[in-house]
Amino acid sequence: MRQIVLDTETTGLSAETGDRIIEIGCVELLSRKLTGNNKHFYLNPGRDSHEDALKVHGISNEFLRDKPKFAQVADELLDYLQGAEIIIHNAAFDIGFLNKELELIGRPPFRTYVGSVTDTLVMAKEMYPGKRNSLDALCDRLGVDNSGRTLHGALLDAELLADVYINLTRGQDALLIEVTTETAHGINVQVDLTRFTLPVLLASEQESEAHEDVLKQLDKASGGKTLWRLINSQEASQPVA
Repeated sequence: MRQIVLDTETTGLSAETGDRIIEIGCVELLSRKLTGNNKHFYLNPGRDSHEDALKVHGISNEFLRDKPKFAQVADELLDYLQGAEIIIHNAAFDIGFLNKELELIGRPPFRTYVGSVTDTLVMAKEMYPGKRNSLDALCDRLGVDNSGRTLHGALLDAELLADVYINLTRGQDALLIEVTTETAHGINVQVDLTRFTLPVLLASEQESEAHEDVLKQLDKASGGKTLWRLINSQEASQPVA
């Protein structure tokens, strides 16, 4: 499926009390690779940004005065997003603002236009319980260079999030991998790895103990809320038929 990594900047924190979107950045992925087919809009929100928001994104009210309203770019944006999987960090925030913008111009909610929504904040919390999972924290943890991020910006943040997402989901790559090599005559040869029988290596007693120790540390960090402990506890309490 075509994937779009999306981010927004806004005048403040509450769409319900009148804050609006001022910037939308979108980055396209096909087969987990950047295509360069991106979208970027600055928008005139019809109101000034809160002082705290200005400190975050640095986009001045004056700069936005001659930019288009959301209604003027809505068709272009929705056509671009149509049917794609949308990847957002803290999706509830961005979708709440997008829904409000769509409501104001008499359009259906955001999710009716897209294939699905993936929230990388939810993914990160499941993978790193008890740790900071902001975009900056994930960039540091996963080795994504965010040295150019002195202020928040929708397109830059979407580009960083695309790298973060690829790193977060690297273990989900299909096992049916095709390795392409090039011969001396310049002919590409594809090798289907599914033909190979891979040996099964069982963990040693020492490795199993080390693994259990890591699980205990994760369980402690999450306050005993790790999923595998809950499942084991539920299974243990089930009556034997």
